[in-house]
Parts: sequence; structure tokens; C-alpha cells
Amino acid sequence: MRGSALVHLSPVAQLASTATVPRRSGSPPWSSVSGPSSGRCKQQMFLRLGSAMPLNAAMRSSCSDTPNLAELERMAARFERIEMSVVAEDLPAPDRSALGRLIAAADVVDEIFLTQYWSGNQALYKKLREDTTPLGKARLRYFWIHRSPWCSLDGHRAFLPGVPARKPLGANFYPENMSREYLENWMNHLPAESQSDARGFFTVIRQSSSGLHAVPFSTEYKTILQRLSRLLREAATLTTDSSLALFLNLRAYSFLTNDYSASEMAWMDLDGPLDVTIGPCETYGDELFGYKASFAAYVGLRATAEEERLRLFARHMPAVEAELPVKCDYKNHAAVSNSQIRIVNQITSAGDGAHGIRPAAYNLPNDPRIVQQRGSKRVMLRNIQEGKFRSILAPIAKRVLPASAQSDLSFELFFNHIMAHEMAHGIGPQRICVAGRDTTVRQELKELYGAIEEAKADVTGLFVMQYMFDRNLIFGGPVMERKLYMTYLASAFRTLRFGLHRAHGRATLLQFNYLKERGAFTSLGNGTFAVDLLKIKPALRDLNRDLLTIEATGDYRYAQSLLSRLGELTSELRQTIESLRDIPVDIEPVPVITGVE
Repeated sequence: MRGSALVHLSPVAQLASTATVPRRSGSPPWSSVSGPSSGRCKQQMFLRLGSAMPLNAAMRSSCSDTPNLAELERMAARFERIEMSVVAEDLPAPDRSALGRLIAAADVVDEIFLTQYWSGNQALYKKLREDTTPLGKARLRYFWIHRSPWCSLDGHRAFLPGVPARKPLGANFYPENMSREYLENWMNHLPAESQSDARGFFTVIRQSSSGLHAVPFSTEYKTILQRLSRLLREAATLTTDSSLALFLNLRAYSFLTNDYSASEMAWMDLDGPLDVTIGPCETYGDELFGYKASFAAYVGLRATAEEERLRLFARHMPAVEAELPVKCDYKNHAAVSNSQIRIVNQITSAGDGAHGIRPAAYNLPNDPRIVQQRGSKRVMLRNIQEGKFRSILAPIAKRVLPASAQSDLSFELFFNHIMAHEMAHGIGPQRICVAGRDTTVRQELKELYGAIEEAKADVTGLFVMQYMFDRNLIFGGPVMERKLYMTYLASAFRTLRFGLHRAHGRATLLQFNYLKERGAFTSLGNGTFAVDLLKIKPALRDLNRDLLTIEATGDYRYAQSLLSRLGELTSELRQTIESLRDIPVDIEPVPVITGVE
């Protein structure tokens, strides 16, 4: 049946539509819910614990040290709820039916993510739904914002009683009673093939009477992945888009076999009006090693008219690689230019895609073998970026930029730098050789990889933009350069407010402090900051060289030293961030979809 009613979607509310749209069984039982957040604190915590000491620490939060109703409401106010209109009426009727199955599949992804994030999440979620008091409802609401009992904006501290005081660094990917050193020693003594499994994206480490084992996702989450596979196969039979049908069928097969190579390739080739990402994606939840992938889902409508200009960037990536300010031996000479770029208006997201600060874009796959062969696919979430710019960045810029620079804030350059950032993930070192070993940057930098890679992508993204300016490939000139770097400065405060427990927050603080040391960012003494346009380009070039060298050599100690030296908030920076408290930290996107079947 063709649907024409106005449908409100939220990541926590079931789809209110016709019977052809599956019910979102995992959604919390309320209709108006606040959005997500994220943060980052010192990652060194608990790293030196012995194997007998639980990583989540014996300490548990109590009722006396958790927020009350009023405090929870103030915490939830840090996220601005924004309705985003998405028109699906132009999709063929079969694709509207397929969209319903995909929304239901996203709901299943939420269930898997809850299990991955903490072993006690599902039981806690069930208990919270049974408490119908005002405080109980507020706790349930804030739990869903974070998909956990820890407030990630506040250093992953617990806001519910009776749970570990902080999130386990290894989430639920490793036994919670084992230290990083113990697990690493076990991995190092495995045969080569077993080491690959233990450090792989798609396994968890479990303990039995016979010792530790790497267990495939397809075994660990077998029952729920069977449900997810069925929904994808149903969507595949409905859609008129052959590339989407192929991806969904192959991804359904991946869930049952734990082999994601073919479906990752098919995902790269998606070329229809519906853009779908679903499965294990990013590794930020694994703060112990950065190895394990969390499940996420994104469903969006392509904005194809806007994609052509961005393909220009992709065509120039090999030339940019050749110009990177790093030794020739460290460059990725196999960089490819056929990477895919998609601009999408997001319909819904789930799991890791709806946990923490909402992604404005993402770059996948993470498997360096596929990146080496095919490059990466960058998905730009246009409506999410516009919401963040309008509701968060514009108010921040009014506080941190001087009056003379207010007109320099530019959404177009904000958007293009995010795009260049995502493309920068696909250039530079990928597979590397360390002490005669063929390895990857991720495996060598371990839990530091996320922060270093995000900083590298930010800075290399600016290098990409400057490259395009200098060659008149896109709009350029002194005015646009000033706008780019002033927008970058203002956006640093937006990202710093995510907290230093998050890779993006640590990466931004590293950049800010480095550029401040070099005089490229200057304080005007009244809570505002400016860019020295004569100093910022050489300073960024030097920082880019340092970050690329760290990755090319897999130098864990250098990465640790750089993050330690530049990883502290100065009193001035802390005071400025504190002055922004009345501005929301992030958005809660609530798509309003017209025409769902």
C-alpha cells in the first residue's frame, strides 16, 4: 500500500506508519526522546591493572553519587532536538517497502550494539523499562541517549546506580576481568593465523575452562544475526535497485559466515537512491586496543545532484598523496582515485551510528586490504551537517571569534573540510612494515590509533583543501583561505566540547595546542581567538608531517608522547569551553519522512 502520511522517525521511537513497515521492537516505550552525546577522558586509566583486577574496577556507582531527576533533565538539555524533513515519495513503491524492512533492521542493530557495549546492558535496559516513575523515565531516556549507563560527555561516568563507575575500556569485546597487558601477552604468543583472528575486527575474546578463545561474531551473536539476515534478504527481494539487492544479500550472508570481504566490495558499488550502511563498522568502542568493530546502521536518501563537484576531490587524491609533506618511502604510492563519494540525507541511524556525538560523515571500510585495492567510500550526511552548523557551530562562533571575523564562518567550507577529512582517511600510510613485519597502522598504534588518525585526517583534509585552492581547482583566494581557517578554528571548540575521552576530542586538542604553540592560533584575551594566516599553513604542514610519520613508522611511543604533551586543557581553554555551557553540545536529529510504504 502506498503511504502518504507524515511519518516521524526517531532512533528511539517505533515507526508510526502502515502495516507494511515492521514494528521497531527494540525501541524504548516513549514518543519524545532526547539525542545522543559522547566524550573522552584519559585513556591511560586501568591500563596497568593486573589480570586478577576487573577492568571495570570494583567500584560501582551508588544512588548517592548519581544524578537526580532535575540533574538528568539538565544533562539531557545539552542535546537539541531537530526535525529534519526527508521526502521518500519519489521512490518506487517496492523501495518504500524495502525501506520499512531496513528501518526494522536498524532496530536489530541497536540490540546488538547494546550487547557489544557492555555485558550488563540488556538486563539493565529491561529493568529501566519497568520503572514508570518520573525518575525512572528520565533514567531510561538518558540511557538511550548513550545506549549505556555512562555519560560519555562526562568522561564515561555512571549516571545510574549499581553499575561500574566507568565504562570498561574493552566494552564487551574482552573478558572484563583481564588487563590489557595480560591479553596482549596472550595474543603475542599465538600462532600467526590465530593472532590475526584475535586482533581481527569481527571476533570477540571469550574465556572458557580451556583458556581464551577468539569467537566470531557469527557465533557470538548467532540468533540475533539470523533475524538481521532475514530482514536484509526481505528488503533485497523488494527493492528495484540491483546494486542494493546484491549488497543486502551478500551482507546477510556475511552475518552468518563472518566473511565480510564480498559484501564490503558490494557496499562500495552501491549506486541507487537509497544508501545503506549496516554491520560492524568503527572500532572506537574498543578503547583497550582499537581492534573490534561495533555494529552500526545508517539509512539515507542520495542527494545525487550535489555529488559531481565532490568527485573532483577524489580524482586528485593520488596527486595529493604525491605532495604530502613526508618522506617518499612513507607515502602510499598505491593510493587509488576511484573512491566513492556519497552525499546523503539521513533517514535513520542505529547502534554505533546513533551512539555518542552523531557522525556528520563516515569513511569506510576500515579493512586496509580493501582500501589498498579499492580505496574508501565517503558518505556525507548533509542534513546532519546542516543541523550541527546551524544549531551548534554558529552560536559557538559568535562567542569565540572576534566581531571582525563573524562573516568568515562558512557552511560551504565546513562541509568541504568534513568531506576532505573523510577522504584523507584513505590516503597516507595503510599497510606498513615495522621491524620486518607486515602490519597495519591500527595494530601498531593500538588504542592511540583513533586519536592520531582523526588528527591526521583533520590536518590532511586541510592540506587537501589548500592543494585545491593553490591550483584553482575550486574556489580559492585569500578570502576563502581566511574563511576556511577561521571556520576550522571555531569548529575546534565544537569538537572539544565532546570531551577528551573521545578520539575526535583528543585529536582536536592535540591540533589546537600544537597550533597555539606555533602562534598559528592566538588568544585575543577576551575569550576570543584568531588565526595568524602567515603562520598557520607552515604549522599545519609540520604537524601533518609528524602525524604521517607516526603512522608510517607505527611509532607507538612517539604517538603517546605527542598526545601526552599536547593533551592537556589549558586554564584559558577550559574557561572558554565553560563559557559555552548554555549552548547545546550536539543535536538529536528527528527525521520527518513523507511517503513511506
